[in-house]
Amino acid sequence: MTEARIKPNPHAGLPGGKRRWPFHLSILLLLMPALLVPNYFRQVALFSGTGGLGERKLGEITIGPWKAQLAEFSVEEPLDQGLAGHIKSFALGLEPESATHVKASYMRVGKPRTLRAAGAIFYGPPYRQLVDLPIPQRTEPGERLWLTMEGWDGSVHQASIALSEASPVTEAWLAKQKGTR
Repeated sequence: MTEARIKPNPHAGLPGGKRRWPFHLSILLLLMPALLVPNYFRQVALFSGTGGLGERKLGEITIGPWKAQLAEFSVEEPLDQGLAGHIKSFALGLEPESATHVKASYMRVGKPRTLRAAGAIFYGPPYRQLVDLPIPQRTEPGERLWLTMEGWDGSVHQASIALSEASPVTEAWLAKQKGTR
């Protein structure tokens, strides 16, 4: 009569036996939040304003008698919004002495022809306003961003800043887009 050999189980005596993968998966699920929490808190600080105006501050801009701080809200390429085109976000913070005198602030790519075509309007409180600036398809590298402010007394003042200074990432994106057209 032949004797049957029983193969020893290499996992015998270990917790879970052959089912170790749930243990490893639970360790992974515990580590994932620890890796993602710093980015979450950075985003919360940015959107709540405790992290400043934006990711990249451009400094102080004088527009007529008023002074403001301008910042690139997020240092990334313009976001594709489908049929609406590409959008880039900027933040503006008015100085306290200027905040009571400014009625509205606008931004656009290229010089506005009239106040009716002043561009996208900033929204939010005067010390931290945001704008979602549309980037037209015809925009060439080297364009300028025009900031228009309207006062409560009816006065209108404008200032411009080079797009390459305001957002080098957008300037590089435009150069790449021009090469693919």
